[in-house]
Amino acid sequence: MKIILSILLLFITKCFLGATEKVFHVPLDQNSSITMSWQVNYEKELVIFEIHLPSDFGWFAFGFSDYGEPFPADYCILYHDWKQKLHFQDTYANDNGVLVLDSQQNCNNFRIKPYKAITKFTFQRKFDTCDFEDYLIEDGTTHIVWSRGKGPLYKASGLNISTHDSSMTRVQLLKNLNLEFGNEDIERNVYALDILSDKVQVPDRETTYWCHVHKLPEIFEEKHHVYRYESHIQKENEGIVHHMEIFHCIAPANEDIPFYVGDCFGLKRPNSTQVCKRVIAAWAMGATMFYYPKEAGLPIGGSNFNKYIMLEIHYNNPMLQKGIIDSSGIRFYYSPKLRRYDAGIIELGLEYTDKMAIPPHLNSFALTGYCVSECTAISLPPDGINVFGSQLHTHLTGTKVWTRHIRDGYELMELNRDNHYSTHFQEIRRLKRAVKILPGDALITTCEYQTLDRTNITLGGFSISDEMCVNYIHYFPATTLEVCKSAISDQALSTFFEYMRSWEYQNIVNGGSISSNYNSIEWNPMRVELLKEVYKEAPLSMQCNMSSGDRFPGYWESTPLTHIKIPLPPPKRRC
Repeated sequence: MKIILSILLLFITKCFLGATEKVFHVPLDQNSSITMSWQVNYEKELVIFEIHLPSDFGWFAFGFSDYGEPFPADYCILYHDWKQKLHFQDTYANDNGVLVLDSQQNCNNFRIKPYKAITKFTFQRKFDTCDFEDYLIEDGTTHIVWSRGKGPLYKASGLNISTHDSSMTRVQLLKNLNLEFGNEDIERNVYALDILSDKVQVPDRETTYWCHVHKLPEIFEEKHHVYRYESHIQKENEGIVHHMEIFHCIAPANEDIPFYVGDCFGLKRPNSTQVCKRVIAAWAMGATMFYYPKEAGLPIGGSNFNKYIMLEIHYNNPMLQKGIIDSSGIRFYYSPKLRRYDAGIIELGLEYTDKMAIPPHLNSFALTGYCVSECTAISLPPDGINVFGSQLHTHLTGTKVWTRHIRDGYELMELNRDNHYSTHFQEIRRLKRAVKILPGDALITTCEYQTLDRTNITLGGFSISDEMCVNYIHYFPATTLEVCKSAISDQALSTFFEYMRSWEYQNIVNGGSISSNYNSIEWNPMRVELLKEVYKEAPLSMQCNMSSGDRFPGYWESTPLTHIKIPLPPPKRRC
């Protein structure tokens, strides 16, 4: 019976969404009883949604919010009225969680198909409806929110959703539909390698990060190329495996790493596993197979390659369910047949240092890291590099990340942007257009943070309670440049602390540690603005580093900021 139902629902999905266009899927609740499928139509600039849910609903509201909060939010609500008539309306939840009927109805082309215990409905939404009560669907992360309750309703307007069952799922709605694949599917020498967890007893708490160190098989004594990878998730656990990453352990080739299996932040985790930090694969809910361009593959193995890698899985268990056993992970497709180029990874953004900091109690504070033209000029090949992928990264307070591209003082199109970033939703995304970076180009990465719940300064660093601002760009051909990041220069930071001591009478200690001096400042609006201006104007301390860890030749202290003669105008809405 389940097979017949699955076949019927698949048939309905193809009929409603279209059989020829790419369809994406994601569970919306922990038990996968509510699911979402969608298609993207770039020509018409709209998304077609299809929702499956149990038929015993009285009302069901589906929508979007900036960071997953149930309100304020933009909702399309499906409900039965007191006469059992079905309605589907465009609403929004105000700051108190009360639904208001939108004067402009933009939940369009509604259709519904009940089948026994399952109700399936579909509708369309424009990327930009030009209704300022509606959510703007754009590139990057989208937070899908839903709420449901018992009916019937007299009307949707006035319903307070704050006291009802609700949840949130993060997805990348505007997928890349124009990926150019290699011909690996017709090649004989392509093999699968599963990097999986092993019967993890998922804790009955909302958030768990689980780490599992693996050693690559002996075949990887020789160099191979990864052509593509995908998630390998237990069917019954699709609703709790939120995202996964695989890290290469950066250590000498013959160095052994402990086979740690456990909580990533557990006290028993060996410190020697902290070298497992170079991301080589990342997946998040709703992501499909990641393909490398046909010209390049991810190099893995070889005589100089440490054979240890670490799987990290984020389990999301909001129902605090007990007894979940999971063996999910990532499947690599690799080959001994090497493509023309090795793919490489360059870290852009800020150094992992406490020289950069974010004051507390702020709704928004930005930090910027530079990859200056002086570094790319001496490190990139004459023909430049081709960037095809990007993974943005901050820790818990990051809310927005973007990277600008500067050539000869002119700003080109942004390399990547996520206006609704979440550290709990990280994946390596194929760019919708390849970006050529030439010697002498500059790349400027900015991260915005929200620290309303922090009681003191948040410092840059490796701890999850510290902060980072990084864009890992994936490119070919691989070069020796691995890190192109900045921080405020030592002299400029010393001058700022001296001003705080002499003029603001803060408890700054000459020669004291950076972290203690930052923590000793009592932050008020004026001091926050002063720190902003210092970061905006001060020269840089640069990391222009090779994969060996050595810096490229040059003097990298007090490097001037990148000057932008002609910035890119902000995008215009066609409203």
